[in-house]
Parts: sequence; structure tokens; C-alpha cells
Amino acid sequence: MEEKSKYGIVSVNVGKPVTVEYLGKPLTTGIYKRPVQGEVFVGRTQMDGDGQADTVNHGGPDKAVCVYPYEHYAYWEQELDKKLDYSAFGENLTVTGLLETGVCIGDVFEIGEVVVQVSQPRFPCFKLSSKHAVKDFPARVLDTGFSGFYLRILEEGRLSKDSRIVKRSSHPMRVTVASVLKQQALGRRGADRDELRRLLEVDALAAGVKESFTKWLQEG
Repeated sequence: MEEKSKYGIVSVNVGKPVTVEYLGKPLTTGIYKRPVQGEVFVGRTQMDGDGQADTVNHGGPDKAVCVYPYEHYAYWEQELDKKLDYSAFGENLTVTGLLETGVCIGDVFEIGEVVVQVSQPRFPCFKLSSKHAVKDFPARVLDTGFSGFYLRILEEGRLSKDSRIVKRSSHPMRVTVASVLKQQALGRRGADRDELRRLLEVDALAAGVKESFTKWLQEG
């Protein structure tokens, strides 16, 4: 078992969808989350008090909780020349010690009462641009690999900012979040076919990602 002090929660964040103006048009998005105090119940598809506007691309069993490493905040604050509030990337959990280059698909963690499993990278979309008023922000996130990742819920329960994060198990294939994100970023024409086949062997990889990779292989 990993040392309990290796990981930590900086902030727990939730928020219901709101409508803002983006490029002169109304945009309804759940990216505007705020820190909450006390315990929050985490169900199979989301945290209490949370919500998604686009339920096709966000939320659901494979994307119940979004995680973002606090270690990346200093870089983005320098790049954007501003102080960032917690959940600057729309994440539910702002954490320390869990980086995309070290966390693997299928790794299982205990957070308070909740047992979670890493399911896929968080692939950045245009809503990050709408929040930070930076047109190419998704591309910049992909360039850095500072994407964050999603969790599926194996056991529901409560957690809080003070909850300990304990690693229960490592997936035997040791496929990092970063390696999956790299193939997603390369896209259908650029992805490595042998690597896609290897990634498809990871049983814990989110169904949506598997469907995309399978389709890319079939299309050639």
C-alpha cells in the first residue's frame, strides 16, 4: 500500500450548469464549479450538487468524477498571467500527487468512503476556452499533457477535502493516462496502430475511448 501522505485533496468542487455568452451566443456548461466545505456524497454517475450540460461528452459511469493535479496550476498561472481559483479546469477534485504520467488506467484508490478507478484522460474541449477567454486553450492543454483524468465509482460514499487518498491497487498493464491522451491527441490519422491495439487490451479503459480507438483501426 502506498504511503497515505503521498496524495492529497486541495479542493472538492461541484456546480450545476449555467448559461454564459461565448462568441456572441449562449452556451450552457457545467464547467463553472465552486469549492464546497464538508462531506459530499459521490454516486455512480456524479457528486451531489454537481451536473453536466452536455451529458453525451461529460458525466456518466466512466466519467463520474473529474480530477486535476494542483501541480499544474503554477504553470498555467504563469502562462495565463493570472491567479487561478480552484476548479479552474472544471474538475471535481483538485489533488496533489496524482500526475498523468504516473497514474495508470485501472488504478484503484480509496478516497474517504469512496472507492474509485481511473478510467480515461480528460480530453480538453472548447469550454475551457469559454471559461478563460483563450481561444487555443484546448490545444495548449494537449501540448502540455496537463489534461487531468476521470474516475469511475466502484463503491459509493462520502468524501471531503480532509479525506485521505489511499492507493488500493495498480493495474497490471501500467498504461498511463498520458499514454492514452497522446493517442487521442494524434487522432485517427496520426495514432500508432500497434499502440491502439495495446490500449484496447486494457479492460478498465472507458468504453467511449475504446469505441473511438476501435473505429480508427477499422477505418485504417
